[in-house]
Amino acid sequence: MDTPDHILIVDDDREIRELLATYLTKNGLRASAAANGREMYAMLESHSIDLIVLDIMMPGADGLSLCRDLRAGKWKSIPVLMLTARGDETDRIVGLEMGADDYLSKPFAAREVLARVRAILRRTRMLPPNMQITEAGKVIAFGDWRLDTVARHLIDEKGVVVALSGAEYRLLHVFLDHPQRVLTRDQLLNLTQGRDSEIFDRSVDLIVSRLRQRLRDDAREPSYIKTVRNEGYVLATAVQILEAAT
Repeated sequence: MDTPDHILIVDDDREIRELLATYLTKNGLRASAAANGREMYAMLESHSIDLIVLDIMMPGADGLSLCRDLRAGKWKSIPVLMLTARGDETDRIVGLEMGADDYLSKPFAAREVLARVRAILRRTRMLPPNMQITEAGKVIAFGDWRLDTVARHLIDEKGVVVALSGAEYRLLHVFLDHPQRVLTRDQLLNLTQGRDSEIFDRSVDLIVSRLRQRLRDDAREPSYIKTVRNEGYVLATAVQILEAAT
């Protein structure tokens, strides 16, 4: 018999923690709760967690900071569903930039949280075995550019550093892991840790456009990230791992 997925709910509101834990458990999942970042890390150290439901507005370390730290550490592969009392689109974008897989505003229905959790778990498990992210800590060369995967920035042929946002870095890293291969939006969604499909489908073209600007690529006739009509995008250049980043 399969072990139920283990969901960790991190929220300083006890009522919300208990409501979600009870509802998820009744619907075939295993649920644990934490009131803050300290309790969250204690749970991560002692249990195998499949997904984190993380509130943004918490005293001390807020959800955005915790999400950023998760993505930079040993639990970076655990999907994160962010909750917030604020419905501002800026908060949503910042949450996704920090590495959240989906975003849900309060008040919410418990059944919607369940649906989002199941969708994220399904997306993160549908990747074929030959489409995984390579290990970090490398300098990746392509064309006239290098990507430093420790500092998470671009370096041009003159040594000039070009900063990248979190979303730009993750998307570029995906392209560099799968050069000269057409990637659909669904594959980009999954390989960048997943996103809410509606949000990501509206934003993937924008992020590609921003990456082309960073790469000083002609949007009408790009040399690096090319559009494949009715299919997706392809990084149309060879890639080489140069050295361990220091």
